[in-house]
Parts: sequence; C-alpha cells; structure tokens
Amino acid sequence: MTTSLKTVICLLTLVIALPVFAQESATTSESTAAGRWYQVEKIEGDIAVGDFVVGPGRAEINAKPGETIVEEIIITNRISDDRVFTLTVDDITGSTDGSSSVSLTNGVRGPYSIRDYISFPENSITLDLGERARIPVTIKIPQDAEPGGLYGSVLVSTDRTSESGPNGSRTPIMARIGSLFFVTIDGAVERSGKLTGIAAIDGKSWYEKGPINLGISYENTGSVHLNPYGELSIRNMFGEEVGFVELEPWFVLPKSLRTREVAWDREFLFGRYVITARVNRGYDDVVDEMSTTFWVLPWKITLGTFAVLFIIIFSIRAFFRTFEFKRKS
Repeated sequence: MTTSLKTVICLLTLVIALPVFAQESATTSESTAAGRWYQVEKIEGDIAVGDFVVGPGRAEINAKPGETIVEEIIITNRISDDRVFTLTVDDITGSTDGSSSVSLTNGVRGPYSIRDYISFPENSITLDLGERARIPVTIKIPQDAEPGGLYGSVLVSTDRTSESGPNGSRTPIMARIGSLFFVTIDGAVERSGKLTGIAAIDGKSWYEKGPINLGISYENTGSVHLNPYGELSIRNMFGEEVGFVELEPWFVLPKSLRTREVAWDREFLFGRYVITARVNRGYDDVVDEMSTTFWVLPWKITLGTFAVLFIIIFSIRAFFRTFEFKRKS
C-alpha cells in the first residue's frame, strides 16, 4: 500500500466544555436548502482557517424509560467547499487509575453503552466552506430501560490531506472531533463518590521554585456520573493564607477514578506550605477535605544566605579574637 493511500488518525478530540464558536465573530444567515434533513446556516467573514468545529462539547440529558429526546449537535466547516462529514457513535469509559477523563471503546461495547439508543436520519452530510449545520440526534430510551447512566460520543470525521509525504505524495488524514452524551435514566440510581487524594503530580515534596502542579483524585463508585467541585487553600509556615484556587465542576464517569490537575504559583515562594482541598462530592452537599505539604527552598538563594551568614559570623569571631589578643598584649 502506498503512502498516499494510508489513512492516519491525526486528531481525536473529545471536547469537555468549550464555547463552540468563540472564535467566530461573523454574522449568520439561515439557509433551508431543498433535500437536506438538517438545518444550515451561513457563516460570513474570514472563516477559511483550515479546521472544523463541533459542539456542544458535552450534553447532559435526563430521560425517563420509554421517552424519546431529540438533541442537536452543530458542525461548522472552515476547511473547504463540498466537504463531507461522517457521523458515528462510540461508547466511552473512564479510567481506574486517573490517567484519563474519558476513552473511546473503539467499537467495543462499553459498560454503560449508549450506541443502541442514538440515531440520525443519515450518517453523512456535505457542507460548503462557511456553512454551519444543526444535526438532530435522536435518543430513544426503551420502556424497560433500567435506571442509571448511558455514556458515549457522537464522532464527526472528515478526510483531509497532509501538506506532503515522501516523494511529494500527499497522505489522506482522518480528523475526528467528538461531542459527549451523558444520559441519566430516571429511577433508583446510585450516587456514590469521594475525594481520594491530593498530591504533587511529579511526586516531589521539595521544589526550588513554582509552579506547583497538583493532582486531585476523585473516585466515582456509583452508577451515574458525578460533577464534583470545590476549592484549594494554600497556607504558609506562619498559617497565613497565601493562595486560593476555585475548582470549577468537572465530571467523573461511573466506576472510575479521575485526577484533576491544578497549577499554583506566585512571584516568590519560600518555606513550608500546606495545601488543603475541600471538594463537594456533587450530591447531598457532602464535602471532603484533604491536605498535603511541600517545601520551596531556592538553593541558590539559600546557599547565598548561608554563605553570607558564615562570612558575617567568621568576621565577628575573628574581630573579637583580634581584640582579645590586643588586650592581652
């Protein structure tokens, strides 16, 4: 198989929660082209930036057994005219070691599979440059569905071409972006989770300078996703609060552990610090609290300070010895 025929997965983005069209400052005009099963809007202005946008990053849906819900995902083409986008669904899972927030199952049925409940009128659409499509996504919950969570991603993909390959050939590249779907089926669901740890990402307890990169681990042992949130308080060796970080809500899938990374820094750090995490579990207003300590000792400054002190002490002792010698003489 030649290089030009190889398909490379170059981008797999599972967007967590971002403003979908924050980079677009253009106006839109609605189009209702005949034969299209999706609504199309025209984005005006300078939008030929070579990528495409999918949103929302995440949809959280509550549903009852037997209910059918229609949600929308939005695809904006900023690549070229006559661009074909393909729609697929894959299940997602969390991790048991906190290494990732979500992972695709790549066709394998997940423990909270959503694939059988999501559908579209068709599996592909065609957009010209600057067109934005509103795609109806139908979620149909069976009448006998058990309470709990269903988790997956609607993946939007398109073939692109790399700049160049060996011998001047061009390589087809598949770019994919996912929109996450979290569906909670009403009923007797189990909500259970807790803060399990706070520590430096690199495992160190001594630093020469900031920033300090922390990992806050939360374990979800229930049957539906949770959205914990909270705060970090940093105090110095004198007990004074010298830092505060608000922890916006983040999601943790069922039966998984997720580590939230947070960086803290300030202009000058020296001595011992205590960082305390207070995390609301995301249900029943239960708050967990855990602390960790670390030291910041800039070795150059510390060594310089000891050197100066040594010189001062040595000079004082030498002075008094000389003074006593003169007195005895």
